[in-house]
Amino acid sequence: MSTLTLAKAINAGLRRAMQDDEKVVLLGEDIGALGGVFRVSDGLQAEFGARRVIDTPLAESAIIGTAVGLAYRGYRPVCEIQFDGFIYPGFDQIVSQVAKLHYRSRGAVKMPITIRVPFGGGIGAAEHHSESPEAYFAHTSGLRVIAVSNPQDAYSLLRQAIANDDPVLYFEPKRRYHVKGEVAEELGTSMESATVVTAGTDVTLLAYGPLVTTAADAAVAASDEGVSIEVIDLRSLAPIDYPTIEASVRKTGRLVVTHEAAQSGGIGGEIIAAITERCFPFLEAAPVRVTGWDIPYPPAKLETHFLPDLDRILDGVDRVMGR
Repeated sequence: MSTLTLAKAINAGLRRAMQDDEKVVLLGEDIGALGGVFRVSDGLQAEFGARRVIDTPLAESAIIGTAVGLAYRGYRPVCEIQFDGFIYPGFDQIVSQVAKLHYRSRGAVKMPITIRVPFGGGIGAAEHHSESPEAYFAHTSGLRVIAVSNPQDAYSLLRQAIANDDPVLYFEPKRRYHVKGEVAEELGTSMESATVVTAGTDVTLLAYGPLVTTAADAAVAASDEGVSIEVIDLRSLAPIDYPTIEASVRKTGRLVVTHEAAQSGGIGGEIIAAITERCFPFLEAAPVRVTGWDIPYPPAKLETHFLPDLDRILDGVDRVMGR
């Protein structure tokens, strides 16, 4: 077991996957000699060579298209999209080809492609560098979508994603890259499973990616006022682990969902609809969403007003508690 930052845990996961399977190849802008803009792939090209850690042109559609061809030939490509807002030029390839080829070919063609996406705000970046596009892909059948929040999950879920025969969108919270934690070699629970971060009895609070830490802080703050919050890290956004959520909501009777992405058409609304259908007799109050606003991501100086923070999440808890 080692203490690693989230970024170093991803690096370790990539290295282990490449050691275990020579068909694992990395593609991305500046991931080789530079080691990526966040240095996540630092040292991997020197270790495995330029034929397995490939510096690509600045063309996301070409990165994904090349990965499709490699997957056809039996490789397991891992693509890095340098920033979340850069994924849109590759959107057509992801939703029209990557997501559908297994189904279209009646299972004859597998697409074991992992697409790494640094996402979310909180780093004071320029336009197109701080977005949360995960709902687009969770809506697309044929794709698995996961979001990690801590170094252990960053390592183990990445290894699971690369080993999976389905295409996986792997969202990593860029503002948590320097968070440290213990990382074990074991892969742990399935990447499809949500985990209970903090047990509680009064309110179920769902989060994923960068807001899991904020949600855990909210649970500590609420406990000072006698409110017991059960924090759940979703981890998987497609498919969603509804049994874990249902068990919690049936116990607490109240649900708050938080994410950085805008509210309309977001993951939170889908979860609330599903839980209302499944757990309506157990709900003591209408579920609450605490999200980003329905506007384009704002300039860096204004992002603190856009991102859900401790106060906004606690306000959501107060609302669902009727306070």
